[in-house]
Amino acid sequence: MVALRSVIFWVLAVVTSTQAANILGLYSSYSPSHLIIHMSAAKALAEAGHNVTVVSMMEPKVTHKDIHVIVVPLEKEKLLILENQMVTMAGKKNSMISTFHRILNDMDVMIDSQADILSDPRFLRIFDTKFDLMILGAFLNDFQLGVAAQLKVPVIVDWMTAPNFITDGFTGNPSELSYVPNVATFTTHPMSFLKRAENLAKHLLMAYMSTLLDSKLTGIYKKFYGAENGQPTLNELRKNISMVFVGSHLVSEGPIRPLVPAIVETGGIQVKDKPDPLPKDIDEFLSKSTQGAVFLSLGSNIKSSTVNPEIVQTIFKVLSGLKLNVIWKWEDLENTPGNASNILYKTWLPQDDILAHRNTKLFITHAGKGGITESQYHGVPMVALPIFADQPGNAEIMKNSGYGVALNLLTITEESLSKAIKEVLENEKYSQAVGKFSALYRDRPLTAKQSVVFWTEYVLRHHGAPHLQSPAVHMSFIERNNLDIYTLLITIVVLFVFLTRLVAKFVWSKILGKANISTAKKKQ
Repeated sequence: MVALRSVIFWVLAVVTSTQAANILGLYSSYSPSHLIIHMSAAKALAEAGHNVTVVSMMEPKVTHKDIHVIVVPLEKEKLLILENQMVTMAGKKNSMISTFHRILNDMDVMIDSQADILSDPRFLRIFDTKFDLMILGAFLNDFQLGVAAQLKVPVIVDWMTAPNFITDGFTGNPSELSYVPNVATFTTHPMSFLKRAENLAKHLLMAYMSTLLDSKLTGIYKKFYGAENGQPTLNELRKNISMVFVGSHLVSEGPIRPLVPAIVETGGIQVKDKPDPLPKDIDEFLSKSTQGAVFLSLGSNIKSSTVNPEIVQTIFKVLSGLKLNVIWKWEDLENTPGNASNILYKTWLPQDDILAHRNTKLFITHAGKGGITESQYHGVPMVALPIFADQPGNAEIMKNSGYGVALNLLTITEESLSKAIKEVLENEKYSQAVGKFSALYRDRPLTAKQSVVFWTEYVLRHHGAPHLQSPAVHMSFIERNNLDIYTLLITIVVLFVFLTRLVAKFVWSKILGKANISTAKKKQ
C-alpha cells in the first residue's frame, strides 16, 4: 500500500509539474474508430488541465468540456465515394495489400480530403492561437506535418495500432523482420522459414507501395508549403518528430521486440477507468439478460446494412434462435434484419461500456484493433468476422491466442456460425485465456492515460525532447545497415585475393622459368 501511494504521489507530482499548455490535435482521418482513440488521448490531456483544440472531419463521440472542437466535414461527393467503396469491400475478400492498393487508387479521397482541410477557413482559424505542441493523428497525412512547422511547435504522432515500418521510420526503431510480423503477415511464433520469407517479401511489397504513397504525400506538401521561405522538406520534418504514441502493449500482445524511447505504448487508451452509466434501455436489456448477452458490431466504417442481405439473414436466424439476449449495432432501424424478442437493435452503441457489463458473454466483432482491445481488456471472448485492412490479421492473432474463433464473413453458414458461438460460449478455455490476457494487459507501471499525460508533458518540458531521438533517424539506409563498411571490407578482401593470386602467379612463373632453364642446361 505504501508503494502504491508513492507511485500515485509521483505521478501526481509529474502531472502538476507542467503548466497548462495549448495543444492542437489534428485528427483528420475520416474514421470514427480512429477518432475515438485520438480523442481519448486528447481527453486525458484536457483532464490534466491542458487547453486542447481538435480539428476533425466529424463530431467526436468521445469529448470533454475543455476541448474545443473544429469540425470540417467531408464533402458529400467524397463521402459517397467512400461509402460506395466500403460497400464494395464488404462484399469481397480483402488483404492488407489489396486494401492499401485501393486506398492509393479508388479511395484516394481519403488523402485528398485531408489535404482540403488545410485551406478551409474553419481550419485556418487555428493560426490565431499560440500553440505549444501538435499531436497528429496519423493516417495517410504526413504532409500535415507542415502545420506544425508553420506553428513552430514540436510534434507527437498518434498511431492507432502496434508499431509498423512507418512508425519505425519516424523513430529509427529496428524493424526486426526475422521475428516481427508486418501488418500483412498473419502468423504466430516461432516463425517458420517460409513465414519469415513471406514476411520479408510482404515487407518489401508494402515498402514499395509506401514509396508510391510518399510521392503523392510529398506532392501535396509541396503544393501547400513548397513556396514558403525556409520551410523544411517533408523528409526533414519526418526526421524531427518528437515522439510516437502506438496503440499496443507488447508485453501482453507480443511479439517482444525492441522499442526506442521515442515510441510510447498507449494501447487501451480508449478503455475507461470506470464504465459510464449505460443508456436506460440498454442497461435494462443487459440487466435482465440473466443467461448472458451477445454483442454484435461490425465497426464504424462498415454499415451492417451494406453487408450481403443473405449473410445478414444467416446471422439473424442464428442469433434469433439463441437463448441469450443480443445487442446488434444496426444503422437503419426502419429496415432491420427481422423482429425477435431477444434482439435489441441500436444505431450507435457505447462499445466499451457494454463489454464491461457483467452479463456480456460474447462479442461478435469485425476484428478492428479497438474492439478487440476492449474485449480483451474486459475478458470477453470473441467470434471474429473480419472484412478488410488489419482485421484479418487481428482475427488470426486472436484465434491463435485462444481468445475466440474466426470465420470468413463471406462464406458463413447457419451451421458454421452456430457452431462457433456454441464453442466459444460453452468451452471455458476461451474465457479463461482472455481473462489471463486481461490481467496481464492491466498490469502496467502507468495506465495508458497516465503515459499520454506524462510523455506529452515531458516533450513540452524539454522543448521537443530531441535527446530521445535515435541516431538512426538521421542516417541513410546504407549507413544504418553498415553497407558502406561491408562494401569496403569485401572490396579489400577481393583485392587481397586478387593481388595474392597475381603475386603467386608471378612467383610461380619465375620459379617455373628457372626450373625450365636448369633442366635445359642439364640436357645440354
